[in-house]
Amino acid sequence: MFRGLQRVLRPASSGFVVNGGFFSSLAADSQRFDSVRFAGKVAVITGGASGIGKATAAEFVRNGARVIIADVQDDLGRAVAAELGPDAARYARCDVTDETQVAAAVDLAVQLHGRLDVMFNNAGIGGDMAASSLGAIDLADFDRVMAVNARGVLAGVKHAARVMVPRRAGSIICTASTASVLGSLATPAYSASKAAVLGLVRAVAAEVARSGVRVNAISPHAIPTPLAMATMAQWFPDRSVEEHRRILERDMHEMVGPVMEAEDIARAALYLASDEAKYVNGHNLVVDGGYTVVKAPNMPAPAAR
Repeated sequence: MFRGLQRVLRPASSGFVVNGGFFSSLAADSQRFDSVRFAGKVAVITGGASGIGKATAAEFVRNGARVIIADVQDDLGRAVAAELGPDAARYARCDVTDETQVAAAVDLAVQLHGRLDVMFNNAGIGGDMAASSLGAIDLADFDRVMAVNARGVLAGVKHAARVMVPRRAGSIICTASTASVLGSLATPAYSASKAAVLGLVRAVAAEVARSGVRVNAISPHAIPTPLAMATMAQWFPDRSVEEHRRILERDMHEMVGPVMEAEDIARAALYLASDEAKYVNGHNLVVDGGYTVVKAPNMPAPAAR
């Protein structure tokens, strides 16, 4: 077995020859994202005026794409579009609970640029994040959260597919959460809505794949976005803004050293939106520094040696 492996992996001057192909450990160009191949793509980003959506809009434009920033935060959305430049970005008011507004954002991309390559269904709300017992759950709040986080995503998938399927190409990305992977990280409403996003991605991925369209999810962990900071203020009203940020950046994570930022999710979205991910479909890309693979046992700590 090992002799066979040695025949497959033969040393070369600066890398390995693998079954006749050369893989260089110094080939920086092959390891760097190919922004040239992303240039010219057209994207709609819901919730694009702040947080992860804003960071992704900037990342897409930096790599040559043109974006429609679809949001309900008019002043912020117009400011982001102006910052990115009129040739690169346009703001469109879009309440994702209204299917006609989602359809209009998609149609605007096609009207302005003749195509839609990427749909990033990122808009979301937390709802009432105050801790409460099961018996005290407000079903009206549950319905509001589901309307934005789940039904709004379905509307985005539906109308993106409407224009992508005839072209037989496109990437649809949906923001889920580590709360969709693990219980007790958030309220039942938020957790259920994000689990629904994963279910939706899995339900439609195979169907649209037959038309050359890919559907994937990204599950971020805690980041100090405006939504998360508002949740911290609700959970810890007696603590400062700096303490809220530290909780989100440090206390809620396993990885020591790097701090996760909205730009990390933007780069994950960039990958899934690009041709580099041409065969990635129906996947949930978890960006959490390993948080969801760790579970401390419910037992006393062993004695130190």
